[in-house]
Parts: sequence; structure tokens; C-alpha cells
Amino acid sequence: MLTLHADSRGRALAVRGEWVLEAGPLEELTRAHPLARVRRWPGILTSGLVNMHGPELLEQAYHPDPREADELGTEPVTGDALAALGMDEARWGASARRGVQRMLARGTVVVAGTFGNRAVAAAVRRSGIGVTGRLGVPDGVPSLDPFSSGLPVDFPPARESGSAARFAVFDVRDEAELAERGGGSCVATVVAGRIVFRRK
Repeated sequence: MLTLHADSRGRALAVRGEWVLEAGPLEELTRAHPLARVRRWPGILTSGLVNMHGPELLEQAYHPDPREADELGTEPVTGDALAALGMDEARWGASARRGVQRMLARGTVVVAGTFGNRAVAAAVRRSGIGVTGRLGVPDGVPSLDPFSSGLPVDFPPARESGSAARFAVFDVRDEAELAERGGGSCVATVVAGRIVFRRK
């Protein structure tokens, strides 16, 4: 089924399956595809964010299950506290799935880095989030929200006809407000044409 994803500025993407069929003004796309389902999102539609600290956040940190909040809190566990957890493959895989979901909730659609932990690599691959290489270890502070890392925020290339249906929508007026409010303003993230995060 063809779906038009449109933002408050009238920009839209026509998505079929895992691919962007067309990009352009909503008015033009609705004329070209009158039977398409239309999803109107508040704010701005972007190509999503790149998180430069993939391995640091997914292989050097444990993302607690909500049921562990009383014991471990809700923030990623690192350092000596992580070493004390006695991690096994199953626990690493579950942690990576939660970590990726928390990234998606902040509009991240691509993580940078190479994953050496098999369970983490499998969880990342199954999630559909994009993976890109990087040179060395980036500066900045690993954060689930790329806007909090202290690094310039990187966006994947703009979505256009024939590109992967991977993007995020933020409930802000423009890019300046997005930089101010950060990834917490994300209302929806789409990966492989599927809505993988939607703010309730």
C-alpha cells in the first residue's frame, strides 16, 4: 500500500514498502496518488539522525529492562557497574534491542561504528536501523540523543525517489528549534517503511 507521510510544512514522502517512491509537496503527491493513505505529522519531516557512538552505546553500556529500574535505574549502565553484571549473550542482545529502540525514539535512523559483539550485531541488523562506518573513536559524549553528544549533529542524505524509507519527524517549527529541543521532540521514526516509534 502507498502511504504519504506529510509534515506541517506540506513536505511529503510517498512510501511503498521499504522505499520512497517520490518526495515533494503534499499537494502534488496527493494529486499524483489520490488513493494513497495520508499520514499527517506535526512538525518537520527529516531524514533522521546519525548517532556517532553506536558501539559505545550498545556494546559498552547495558540498557536496563524497565523491570530492573529499582535496582539499576533507567540510564545506561557502564564501567565497573557494567562489569559487575556478568553479561551473557542473551542479556547483551536484549540490552541492544532496548538501546536501539531508545535511539529510534530520539529520531536516530543510522548508527556509526563496527559491532564486534555477535548478539549486539544481530540485534542491530534485525532492527533495520542503518549502520555506517566511521574512522576511529569520535570525540564527544556517547548519548542516546545525538544533540547531547557535544558533536555536530549529522543527518543522512535527504530522502528522495528510490531511497530507503528511513526518516524521522520532530514536533518543532524548524531546524533551529530542533537543535534547541533535541531528539526528545521526535514524534515518529520510520525504518524500512515501518513506523518503529510513535509518540503516544
